Amino acid sequence: MLDIAVIEEPAAAESSLDPIRSRILAALAAPGSAAMLALRLGLPRQKVNYHLKELERHELVELAEERRRGNVTERVYRATAASYVISPTALAAVRPDPSRSPDQLSAGWLLALGARLVQEVGTLLTGASRAGRRVASFGIDAEVRFATAADRTAFAEELSQTVAALVGRYHDEAAPGGRSHRLVVGLHQIPAAKPIPAAEPTGAQPAESESDAGQEN
Repeated sequence: MLDIAVIEEPAAAESSLDPIRSRILAALAAPGSAAMLALRLGLPRQKVNYHLKELERHELVELAEERRRGNVTERVYRATAASYVISPTALAAVRPDPSRSPDQLSAGWLLALGARLVQEVGTLLTGASRAGRRVASFGIDAEVRFATAADRTAFAEELSQTVAALVGRYHDEAAPGGRSHRLVVGLHQIPAAKPIPAAEPTGAQPAESESDAGQEN
C-alpha cells in the first residue's frame, strides 16, 4: 500500500468522490471483504460489491487475497493507498495556470502554484511508484505571526531577495547532465476558527472589523 496515491484520471476522481466509495476507501485501510465492509458500514452487501468493482476498475482498491469458505470463495480487498490526492490534471480543461496572471500578491496565483505543485509532484510519485523508486524532495513548513501588515510586507521582500540570491548562486543553465528543479515558497495567513456569534441586543451596531478599522494583518 502506498502512503499517498495521486488520482489523475477524471473517471477515477469522480469515483473516489462518491460518498459511499469514500467510506469504503477509508474502511479498506485494513483489508476486508464485501461482507465485512457491509457490517462495518451498515450497507447491503450487494451495494458494497457494486462499489468495490467500480473502485477496483479505477485501481483505487486491489485484491489482497482470496479465502475459500466451503463452496464460496471470499475476495478480500484493500485500498491501494492510505490517502489520496486528486491532481488538477483530472480537470485539465479548467485547471489553474500560474502563467496566466503571475501576481505574487494574488491569492489566486498562490492557489495556482499549489495546484501545479500537486500536479507535478503527483506525476513524479506515480512514475516512481511504478519503477519502485523514491522521489527526491524537500519541504519547509513553518508558521509566522506578524505584528503588522508592514512586517508581513518586509518579510515577503526579504524572503524574495534571499531566495533569488540562493537560486542565482546554485543555478547552472549550462551544466551537462544537470536536472531542473522547481522551487515554490508559499506564505498565507492561517484561517482562524470562526467563533459562535453572541446574540446582540436589538438596535445594536455591528462591531468594527479589522478591515473596517484599516488593519490588514
